[in-house]
Amino acid sequence: MAKIIFSRRGGLSYDGFKSYLVHLKENHHTEIHRPVIDIDAVDAQDHSRVAALQIADCGVSAIAAAIEPDPYGNVEHSYLHEIAGNIYNRGGNYLSYGLKSLPILDEAGLTQAQAAGFQRFR
Repeated sequence: MAKIIFSRRGGLSYDGFKSYLVHLKENHHTEIHRPVIDIDAVDAQDHSRVAALQIADCGVSAIAAAIEPDPYGNVEHSYLHEIAGNIYNRGGNYLSYGLKSLPILDEAGLTQAQAAGFQRFR
């Protein structure tokens, strides 16, 4: 079973996420292995108390650096490319498996510099 742990923060509805998981389990058109979803195990912990959350934050920060411009308008792709070997992919397809963006990157209105960082992940 997979245990999903969020870093506790405001603005995220954990009940809403649990409802989404129920939807995934009940929707037979999704390609997921249903037995691994343990909805009751969804939890939120303080970031400072769980090392795994701090490690996950490093990965998210690398992705954010490739998307969010610094005060000068620059984005930094090297962090994202450095962790690429640790991002789940299936046959080189990262964006359908290991990386999820909402909206999808093609509809996100990325600048050319932002989109360039994700070319190797398509």
